[in-house]
Amino acid sequence: MIKPVHLTRRFFLQTSAAGFAASATALPALAANLQPVTFQLSWLHSVQFGGSYIAMKNGYWSDLGLDVSLAQGGPNAPVEPPVVSGTALVGISAADYTAAAVEQGAPFKIIAVAMQKNPFAIASLSGNPVNEPADLIGKKIGMAVANTPVLQALCTLNGIDINQIEIVPTQYDPAPLVSGQVDCLLCWETDLPVAMTVQGVENTTMLMADYGYAVHSQTYIATEESLTERRDTLVSLLKGEVMGWNDYYKDTDAAAALAVEMFPDAGLDPEAQKLQAARQVPLMFSDLTAEHGFGWFTQDTVAENIETLGLLGRKVTADLWDRSVLEEVYG
Repeated sequence: MIKPVHLTRRFFLQTSAAGFAASATALPALAANLQPVTFQLSWLHSVQFGGSYIAMKNGYWSDLGLDVSLAQGGPNAPVEPPVVSGTALVGISAADYTAAAVEQGAPFKIIAVAMQKNPFAIASLSGNPVNEPADLIGKKIGMAVANTPVLQALCTLNGIDINQIEIVPTQYDPAPLVSGQVDCLLCWETDLPVAMTVQGVENTTMLMADYGYAVHSQTYIATEESLTERRDTLVSLLKGEVMGWNDYYKDTDAAAALAVEMFPDAGLDPEAQKLQAARQVPLMFSDLTAEHGFGWFTQDTVAENIETLGLLGRKVTADLWDRSVLEEVYG
């Protein structure tokens, strides 16, 4: 399987090259005995990681004895190598990427899940909407050809012949949709639709997760060795993270403002950040998290992931996920 393309996706809303400048962010240690920890993010700084910024700003990690550095990801900063090497204790990834790395021998475990629903969506203009998978039949869809396995999985899950959909290779940009070159776009719920909304373009999104596409995203990965040797630190890191995201849930506008404030050179548009922050809420918070807490997953959600990952060509077993750290966080 060709892995889904993320380079142009998140870069779209970060138009300034200065967004690459800061590779890590950390507040000054409040005490000399704080334990240094590197937390590897999956992409460039934005409100996508708003809960982590809140945890840092409010001192949740320092109160737990940690001096956390947030290492920015990007096209030249993959998540997996620093976590494997031990340079970073935890990384933000996605179940399909982690499955691919484990197939190659990486000793990863998924220890928490931020996005309960995968953010992949089909975006269309509201005057010609795609409301359900069947509406894709006869349509032109703009997307990166590398994401064909994602569309194929959606079609398989919903009994649709992908050959009835015309795939048009496009850059990660709303322009082909707005200009009428295509009828819809394969994108993330939290970026191109946000950009169109900011520009006053009425659009409709169909979240693929609502039609069976179950792949955990924005997952927290750690090595098996860290689970054994650095468990207490993992628990503290996730405790601070949970507190940060709980604050985020209460005030997404404040989280967006904090992201813009903390990274003034990242080219972040305040209005787009506010919309993105709000759109992330139904992806990250659910009845499951309301009952058990942020980051939770169950045997049932894991089983759904295993099924979808199989359609993407990734054969994994339930032991890829390890909930023991979360259980200590909430225990």
